[in-house]
Amino acid sequence: MIESAIDVKDLTRTFGSFTAVDHISFEVHSGEVFGFLGANGAGKTTAMRMLIGLLTPSGGTARVAGHDVYTESEAVKRSIGYMSQRFSLYEDLTPRENIRLYGGIYGLTMPQIRERTGRMLTRLGLARVADEQVRSLPLGWRQKLAFSVALVHEPRIVFLDEPTSGVDPITRRQFWELIYEAASGGTTVLVTTHYMDEAEYCDRICIMVAGRIGAIGAPADLKKQFGVDSIDELFVRLARPETAVPESALPERLS
Repeated sequence: MIESAIDVKDLTRTFGSFTAVDHISFEVHSGEVFGFLGANGAGKTTAMRMLIGLLTPSGGTARVAGHDVYTESEAVKRSIGYMSQRFSLYEDLTPRENIRLYGGIYGLTMPQIRERTGRMLTRLGLARVADEQVRSLPLGWRQKLAFSVALVHEPRIVFLDEPTSGVDPITRRQFWELIYEAASGGTTVLVTTHYMDEAEYCDRICIMVAGRIGAIGAPADLKKQFGVDSIDELFVRLARPETAVPESALPERLS
């Protein structure tokens, strides 16, 4: 039995003499909404690319959905869903065509594709625009469609790379309702975000600082541990060394 959806130990990635990800270790539990935070260049996107099988680690180990990212990268890709910052949709295709395309890519049968296409379009309220080009749809609709497409094959884990970038607060909240719905059904969600208020929506968060883990835990526990009123305040402390908490207050790096 797989105990963790994601299990990372001493994961490292170097580019020449530069270390982008420096011996990070963490676990993500099944059905958990896990937030991955960090400033630009902190290493979170590099870490995610290793976990989804797009980048080979330089060291350490990682298992995703029970598969080794080194030796079973194709099995990892079949077990996960992924939504990039650019939404991963073909804008010259319709919502119906996008769903059918990705269903075929993920190996669904035609009856499965037809059933899930109808169910998805109805649930998202897109039935009346199902045959219009995606580029003509509002950004919020495209965003929700892209998330649902990432789940069309019912993966164990879905990775979301800054999925709410550029949308309004109401649409962001609606998107998070979709995330909660997926997690309640047992799907593990790993999401990167620049919005500190979204960190509060996660079961646990991990804050990356210069390639390492600066803090990890439930938002409420971290605020109590570091004596701050918000995750935004904690993020600023960790990201700016001159205002950071004493080193003795930081969690030990797992090894």
